[in-house]
Formats: sequence, C-alpha cells, structure tokens
Amino acid sequence: MITRALKALSALLTYPTLDLQAAMPELAAVIEGEALLPATVRRGLGHLIDELATGDLYDLQERYVLLFDRTRSLSLHLFEHVHGESRDRGQAMIDLKNLYEQHGLSISAAELPDFVPLFIEFLSTQPMGEACALLGQPVHILSALAERLRKRGSAYEAVFRALVALAAAKPKDDALSALLQEPDADADDLAALDKAWEDEPVRFGPGAGDGCKDNLVARIRAGRRPAPGMPVTPPIRPVLPRP
Repeated sequence: MITRALKALSALLTYPTLDLQAAMPELAAVIEGEALLPATVRRGLGHLIDELATGDLYDLQERYVLLFDRTRSLSLHLFEHVHGESRDRGQAMIDLKNLYEQHGLSISAAELPDFVPLFIEFLSTQPMGEACALLGQPVHILSALAERLRKRGSAYEAVFRALVALAAAKPKDDALSALLQEPDADADDLAALDKAWEDEPVRFGPGAGDGCKDNLVARIRAGRRPAPGMPVTPPIRPVLPRP
C-alpha cells in the first residue's frame, strides 16, 4: 500500500517536535518495509531520519524555520510558487479545499490546503493510482524544491525526490526551468529576503491570468497540520515574522 509511505513522507515535512523525533524508527520501518522507492532515495530519507532522530531539537526547529518559513523559494505552500499573492491564489485554495471535502477530508479555517504535508496526507487516503496521478500535477514544483534543497546540502531534498519518484507524471523541462530561474535567496541574506517577500501587484482584466497557473489550478481542482497520527501538541518555536 502506498498509504503508509505517503503518511511517512508527510510526517517528515512537518515541524520538528519531540513526538516527531520519537516516531522516527516507525517512519524508517515503513519506508524500508514497503520498498516502493528507489534505493538511492531511501538512503537519502534514511539520512534525514537519522538527523531528525538524533539532532538537537532546537537546532532542528531553527533549521526548519530558516528553510521553509523564511525562504520564499522553499515555501511548503504549493500555490506560493505559481500564484504568489495574486487574486488567483484565493480561488485555487477554495478549489483544493473543496476537493478534500469531496473525498471526506475536512480541514479547519486555520489550515491552508496547499500546505505540502497536508496535500500528501490527503493523497495517502486515496487509491494508489489516483494518489500518484494527483501527485503528478505539481511535480515540477516538487522537483524545483528538491533541486533548491540539493544546492543547500539539505537532507530534506530526499522527501521531494521521493514524491517525484512516486508521481505518475514527470516534470517538464520548460516548467521546471522556469521555476528554477526564479530568485532563490539565502535565508541569511535579509535584503534579498525582503525583496522576495514584497507583495505582488494584483492584476485585473485581459492578460491578468497566467497559463501555467491556470493549468495547475485546473488539474488540481477535479496552515499547518500535525503529522498524521501524532498528538496535537502546540510547538514552541522561534517567532520570525515575515517582512
């Protein structure tokens, strides 16, 4: 079954907590036991699992925040990479939330439906063929995230390599290249981060749409959430406000 493997990948992308650290042996057993992924990808996941299991929790939390909260090009929100702050993003969120609800997954108002761990958790509830097909919709985004993490030497790269390996579709070179040409500021470069987080203007009328964005919304259309099976424990985390 692909279900448990996807749940494990979803958990690995959640904010590090003591409960998550304690679950590492179980997640490792699922990934190795099901052997759905290529050996090289499983080895990469093993490195991440070792880091999360044995690392200092506060260091792990700080690294997570620097990577995924402060660095826009590594955002774990799918629509951030195609919509930014444009008006299209709101409708895309509604469409994806409706898709979840049509399949029996309800989320709270505080959760953003395009959060990658939540999206993967949803896929874990679907039949294998449907899950792989849906995973193929944002595959170019997942591949771009994997490449950006590779450049940073981050073990989190393995999670995105795993998702790309499971996806029914593979990233098209032009779509992937376009994403990789976007600015990719280092989390320590505050000036570059300020520029990256500047609000994009909302455009109306002819030409306001973007073909890539519209296609992604159409394909997916047919917050933070705790890792699957983990107790709901509000984490204590550094407060790093976005500009």
